[in-house]
Amino acid sequence: MFEILSIVAPVFGLITLGYVFGRRSWLSSTAEQGVSEFAFHLAIPALLFKTIISADFANVSVAGVWLSFYGAVVTVYVASVLGTKFLLGRPQPDAASIAMSSMFGNAVMLGIPISLTTFGPSAAAPLALVLSIHAPTLWLISTLHANVASRDVGASASDIVATLIHDLSRNPIIVGIVLGGIWRFSGLQMPEVGMKVLSLLAQAGVPAALVALGLSLVRFEIKGQVPTLTMIVTLKLMVMPLVAVFLARFIFGLDALSLGVVAILACVPTGANAYIFASKTGCAINSASGAVALGTVISALTVSVWLIFIKP
Repeated sequence: MFEILSIVAPVFGLITLGYVFGRRSWLSSTAEQGVSEFAFHLAIPALLFKTIISADFANVSVAGVWLSFYGAVVTVYVASVLGTKFLLGRPQPDAASIAMSSMFGNAVMLGIPISLTTFGPSAAAPLALVLSIHAPTLWLISTLHANVASRDVGASASDIVATLIHDLSRNPIIVGIVLGGIWRFSGLQMPEVGMKVLSLLAQAGVPAALVALGLSLVRFEIKGQVPTLTMIVTLKLMVMPLVAVFLARFIFGLDALSLGVVAILACVPTGANAYIFASKTGCAINSASGAVALGTVISALTVSVWLIFIKP
């Protein structure tokens, strides 16, 4: 148990530190923006770039990792859509935002540091596999769903995909992943100086991202309909990791490392991207905000519980 606390406590300690400094205005809004931009425009992309060019994929089941994680994503997506209609009785345009909040976890800000702290550098390979298509896949599914639900006949599937590609091409996280893949397949060797620069940025990326997460939580409030929040948090923190672990262990037979990383990425709470999506669609905005805030608080406990079962 002490070993689990030694993993979780520093992660959520940095989040709490960022939240306190933001709530007390000990860091200005300018400083908050600076920390966030450093983390997500430079440090985390550098970490992902370094991860992809140096990860050992030889012993990792690509299909098993993808199908385990995204099988859980599809399960939660279907459950949230059905729950929105039959349990919550909310209008179908809300279903896309609620589904996004239920399946889009904070994989970068929490999934990366918890995975690396738990399993060390060997977690890089399964991490890179999941994150390489995480944002594009979930944004595409949710955007198509939102347009169908709102009967936006003016937007064709090709228009939606083109807009999505344009938006993602300006996302530093996606750019870091893509450039890392290009460099890896080019066969070029990274100069020693370049690798040291990447390593320094990568070391700074995790704590900066966690503090930035804490600072951002000041803007999120636990609000929205109680039944909706309950369903979202239950699906994200309990159902999604449960399905992912079941698929990884009993269907695809993943090794302990890959299973652990898949489970961690599945059990992290709702990420800010869900709130951004809800804001763009104008549906279930309060629910998305509440899911980010409440989910992050509860996940300090639920992530600890999952680590007890998945850590070798």
